[in-house]
Amino acid sequence: MVVKLIYSVCLSSFSSFVEVYNALEIYRYIERIAVVSVNNDSIAFSSDDVIQWMHKIQEWNPKFFTLSHVPEKYRQAVSKFFRRVLIARMAESPDLASSYHRKLKEAYHTEEKLRDPEVVRRSKEHLIRLLDEIEDSLSKTYIAGEEFSMADRLSKTAYIAGEEFSMADVMFIPVLARLALLNLEDEYINSRPNMAKYWSLVQQRPSYKK
Repeated sequence: MVVKLIYSVCLSSFSSFVEVYNALEIYRYIERIAVVSVNNDSIAFSSDDVIQWMHKIQEWNPKFFTLSHVPEKYRQAVSKFFRRVLIARMAESPDLASSYHRKLKEAYHTEEKLRDPEVVRRSKEHLIRLLDEIEDSLSKTYIAGEEFSMADRLSKTAYIAGEEFSMADVMFIPVLARLALLNLEDEYINSRPNMAKYWSLVQQRPSYKK
């Protein structure tokens, strides 16, 4: 129930967090609020295993991978518009000029990085490692804190860190949604049987639909 509440809050309040870059800290902050709000002693904070998964998921920066899959003419058009807006805002709000200048510098830096195939390659390889590790995790089951291989059990874990939907899933679902938006489901999701089942499962959750 708590995770469902947190996920709904994250989705509905995303625009409020655009200036905060540490997603893990955002989710954990919301988790603390949710636990206190529910006021139920039987509800615990995320386990160490969940936190470890959250760190792994956050370590992948989706920016260069995503932009490399956007047609260049659209990417350049949006980039130029973004720069024009920043320059106009600098003129309108001199007191915030340093912040806008920093964002402008970052925009130019991003364009420069995208021209380096090595940057895009590393981003893609990092994503593949993450997906493969989660695919492997989904092929295992966890009982009373112990891990058993598929040879020991017939069932598979439904979610990343076990049978319960956790904050790790909350952080990972946007990664899959991003791949789907880029029309890369077959290459990165459907090519992994457990991942494909997982993606189908989480899309049926009321919080995801909302």
